[in-house]
Amino acid sequence: GTLGIKLDSSPDRVNTGLLPVQEDGEAADDYSRLGVAGKMRVSKTELKVGELQPNLPVLMFSDIRLLPPSYQGASITSTEIAGLTLQGGHLTGTSLRNEAGDDKIQAQIGYQPQRQASSDAFNYAGADYAFNANRTTVGTWYAQLEDIYDQRLISLKHAEPVGDWVLGANMGFYDSSEDGKKLIGEVDNQAFYSLLSAKRGGHTFFVGYQGMYGDQGFPKVFANITPLGNEVPTYEFASADERSWQVRHDYDFAALGIPGLTTTVRYIKGDNVDTGKGFEGEDWERDLDIGYVIQSGSLKGLGVRIRNVTARSNYRTDIDENRLILNYTLALF
Repeated sequence: GTLGIKLDSSPDRVNTGLLPVQEDGEAADDYSRLGVAGKMRVSKTELKVGELQPNLPVLMFSDIRLLPPSYQGASITSTEIAGLTLQGGHLTGTSLRNEAGDDKIQAQIGYQPQRQASSDAFNYAGADYAFNANRTTVGTWYAQLEDIYDQRLISLKHAEPVGDWVLGANMGFYDSSEDGKKLIGEVDNQAFYSLLSAKRGGHTFFVGYQGMYGDQGFPKVFANITPLGNEVPTYEFASADERSWQVRHDYDFAALGIPGLTTTVRYIKGDNVDTGKGFEGEDWERDLDIGYVIQSGSLKGLGVRIRNVTARSNYRTDIDENRLILNYTLALF
């Protein structure tokens, strides 16, 4: 069950994808949804049917707005073979982050929604294999937004202890093309992402590179996120021909005896964008997150996160943003 409540809005501040808009042009005072799913398990294979919130390399769980989107359909997950996880699914509809009802699934290319067409289904299948004492995982995935695009992914994750450090790598390559009736036309994108990390004590340092190739930007399900290394809360850095770099630093204050307090600061710069307007597109984003999870007492588990974002571009909207995020998980069993 989900419930979104408007604190403040006006007709000149609607259509941001945060709240549903009524016929009078005002944002709705509240919106809610109740979804039900059935689950059945045999051995180490689980089937779910109904309201789903997948978290997959081709359709990630997205909780970056007031309410997360959900999907209607069926999924199956099997871990019968040690280290191997097999998944598949057939989704027929969605409830977007600013909707209470159901709708068909649409696509997004780069940062641009493709509202001219909808698909009857999103299908996926994938396999992830973990080995080397679970320090290494390789994956291969296929996804299809029927009659719009299909997509293939190969991925690699690895963590390697080296003295006092733990070195990590998260890399992948997507290949996407049009599907079936080509309802939004040709789709041609190859995307490479890499995010390398080095952790010691409370510090984790990251550097990432991401490149878009082909005639279009990266295709994905509309209003969702991807595991691309440089996709962040505001910009995706996934426009046609875009190349982008990221530097990031995380710190866990548990190393100083303050468990629950964490910070993240990152900077991403993109260029070489084919804007189709006769000039090269460029963009950059700087994010600062400070979060704390209460460790004891009656409010144990309550998380508070403050996020400040500055994003600038010469071909899309500049953004200055502050978010206050409260998170609380109550364990019933």
